[in-house]
Amino acid sequence: MDQLALKAIERIAGQARAPYHCIAVDRLTPIIGAEVSGVDLSQPLSDEQLAEVRRAFLENHVLVFRDQHLTVEQHKAFGRLFGELRALPVEDIDGDDPELVVIRANAQSRFVAGETWHTDGTADLEPSMGSMLYVKETPAIGTGGDTLFANMHLAVEMLSPTMQQFLGELTAIHDGEIPWKGFQPPANLPKTEHPVVVRHPETGRKTLFVNSGFTSHIVQLSGGESQMLLNMLFDLIAREPILSCRVRWAPNTLVFWDNRCTQHHAVWDYFPHSRYGERVTILGKQPKS
Repeated sequence: MDQLALKAIERIAGQARAPYHCIAVDRLTPIIGAEVSGVDLSQPLSDEQLAEVRRAFLENHVLVFRDQHLTVEQHKAFGRLFGELRALPVEDIDGDDPELVVIRANAQSRFVAGETWHTDGTADLEPSMGSMLYVKETPAIGTGGDTLFANMHLAVEMLSPTMQQFLGELTAIHDGEIPWKGFQPPANLPKTEHPVVVRHPETGRKTLFVNSGFTSHIVQLSGGESQMLLNMLFDLIAREPILSCRVRWAPNTLVFWDNRCTQHHAVWDYFPHSRYGERVTILGKQPKS
């Protein structure tokens, strides 16, 4: 590993963190992810608990809450502590709740969502702030269906200053039709131009904001140049394990991740077994460089 990458890792892994008093936070890796215990999400959080969950979220980017027993309304109430929930168009919902996305796979499934590295909804003008997936059913074999999460702050910080400066001058198109390749996409899917490198609106840190799930091309480059550069960035995310943590699901697990600075990848290694979860998405703001 080169010195630029080591220094970037040291800045994150070597950073002192204040202790928690109302919740317990156990980091999954020094770079990304933490399991949070000592809090019942079915009950109202105290101001102190909420403040510490917020801090843990900004420090770790992915939070795992296990053994939670939530109704749909309790799930949504926890999401609303962080912002307004995104409502899907009526024609896109599975059920009768536009704020709830059902995530399911079984023996009849021929594909599942999220099998590539991506960030949720980046084709929107105002992509989501975060997502909360509450998994109720996991594969009968007792394992499988893990989700990988990658830290996009570190993805930028591992690059040379020259490359960071170059990327900071570029914008890219995010196209909502890309995940539908090979299928008939719904009408009126969004297509939006965003900076390649953006600033996290709460921490001010740079984050890489292109992903293989939605990014089609870089505006300022030729087609060939754009593809080469995007391939380099996508390859960094796919091949560099330092960037990532792996979350193993169990029934009644809720995971809350920051779409402003992470990507994730669902692992479909449990076919033909079943998995079922429900997701709410928290509205965000237009990314700024």
